[in-house]
Amino acid sequence: MIKIVSLLLLMISLNADEVYATFNVVADKSANLAFDASGIVRKVNTDISKQVKQGDILAVLENSDKEAMLESAKTTLKFAQRDYERQLKVKKLIDESKFDAYALKYEAAKNQLSLQQALFDKTFLKAPFDGMIFFKEIEVGDTVSGMMLKTVFKIQTQKKRNLILEFDQKYHNSVKVGQKFKYSIDGDKTLHDGVIAKIYPQVDVNNRKIKAEVEVLDFMVGLFGDGYIVTP
Repeated sequence: MIKIVSLLLLMISLNADEVYATFNVVADKSANLAFDASGIVRKVNTDISKQVKQGDILAVLENSDKEAMLESAKTTLKFAQRDYERQLKVKKLIDESKFDAYALKYEAAKNQLSLQQALFDKTFLKAPFDGMIFFKEIEVGDTVSGMMLKTVFKIQTQKKRNLILEFDQKYHNSVKVGQKFKYSIDGDKTLHDGVIAKIYPQVDVNNRKIKAEVEVLDFMVGLFGDGYIVTP
């Protein structure tokens, strides 16, 4: 029995092939952040290498004018709603066009409040996901313009990384999702094992290479290396 198992393992190893691939390390998620509003920076809450949570406020523009407009819209809506509710109680006793005027005023007040709330919210720049800030080009007192978007922060996931592999197109029928990838980072002899998680559905016409991804943790973004995809 032992001899049979050994023979089977030998046959598998003889039928296995190794496809050479190079790779670069990229963050699982990365984003360039900019204000979609104009104004003067009033507050900056984070810095390079700082960890942030989704929804954290990274920076704030001077927004006292927009806050005042927002409060005014709230007040207008409050009284428009009162007028509308009064007219609603006597709807059957008044002219229909008069009632419609109050309804229109009420709806317009709601829309104006939504608009002012949106303009106020744009003065806050928030983190789109949990991650780490790796680029910052903003200080208190800077002027930003919503008409000319400028990246002020860059954020990337803190631990999750992807290896972006490239291998020769002639192996397009051999490499499959789920196959093992044995690799090392350039300058480090430590061997690692990964699994092909994604294969890109096209060939790069410039270098005749196909790309694939392997999910990993903790490697510094920008590192590169090489290894072999085990293709039975």
